[in-house]
Amino acid sequence: MTNDVEICKGDVIVMVGTRKGAFLLSGKNSRDDWQISGPYCEDGDVFHLTYDPRNGALLAAVNNVFWGSQVQISTNLGATWTASEGYPKISDGSDLPLGRIWHISPGRADEPGVLYLGAEPASLFRSHDWGNNWEQFSSLTRHPTRDRWQGGNGGLCLHSIVLDPSSRQRMWAGISAVGVFRTEDGGETWEPRNSGVRSDFLPDPFPEYGQCPHKVLAHPSRPEVLYQQNHCGVFRSDDAGDNWHDVTDGLPSRFGFVLGVHGQDPGTIYVMPEDSASEGQAGGERRYVTDAKMRIYRSRNGGDDWEALSNGLPSEHAYLHTMREGMATDDLDPGGVYVGTTSGDVFHSRDDGDSWHSMARYLPPINSVEVATVV
Repeated sequence: MTNDVEICKGDVIVMVGTRKGAFLLSGKNSRDDWQISGPYCEDGDVFHLTYDPRNGALLAAVNNVFWGSQVQISTNLGATWTASEGYPKISDGSDLPLGRIWHISPGRADEPGVLYLGAEPASLFRSHDWGNNWEQFSSLTRHPTRDRWQGGNGGLCLHSIVLDPSSRQRMWAGISAVGVFRTEDGGETWEPRNSGVRSDFLPDPFPEYGQCPHKVLAHPSRPEVLYQQNHCGVFRSDDAGDNWHDVTDGLPSRFGFVLGVHGQDPGTIYVMPEDSASEGQAGGERRYVTDAKMRIYRSRNGGDDWEALSNGLPSEHAYLHTMREGMATDDLDPGGVYVGTTSGDVFHSRDDGDSWHSMARYLPPINSVEVATVV
């Protein structure tokens, strides 16, 4: 265990959640030399680890098969951790037990103390006091279509939370395998927003809901433009989710898990295509990079055109797989991109993806990667 690394204001930290705890990779903004510390929360399966720039806290979604799920918080960059006082519970009379916590998100800059949390089965929570107490968005749990929702391979999980920074009333939630839902009234009501998104595994390939988004993101400067890596392709919406455009053309596979949006350019996005049995290949569910060649694909125009980036990445016998939280981008110039795999490797680029380097190996299987500059 190496937890004596000094992390200073202005440092870049890459937060890695794994099946056996969490790790921090830290360095200066040159991003050419990294120190590793951890494991933290080592008794848990850390589905997501992120940084709250409002108070400098680390927030971890920790799941344990015996002790259940909880939010762990560190206010000193990992030196000590405490469990949030409150425990999110499904409390609307539906008798649904809370499962694993998939995603935790700090609130908007003008929402002091607010945290958002996504869990299974397909539930969304909010805390107004840094996690001491949680309230459920019951309108989503009791949605009129709820009895027809079906889970994906990872369960019925709410894994993506997208906040509109310009409006406390609007946000989006991505649920597998249900689709994207949007609220315009602060969570009082929710509507499916999946027009144009394929669901090739259903008799109707374009249903109102029943799609399987793997990751949904937006850039804070253009929240009306949404992107998603879906089970059945990559899609972009230019109207806050009302309509989606298929931008998969030019990629070697429709399937993939990770998605990244450039920190400064909202029109530049990154994906890592993988193969899946849903595309008809023999041999069952492959779930590794297409052709066993690790390539990150970049589009500088919102998915209309794609280019393969492979300089420094494994080019053969690369049976690598990522989980849906396994890619992150920083807001430096040029931009950094970070990818963590289930084989315990972390790759990064510090030049918008043009070249890549290995920054960590032999970690436990990686669930999530996030990056931040310490404030």
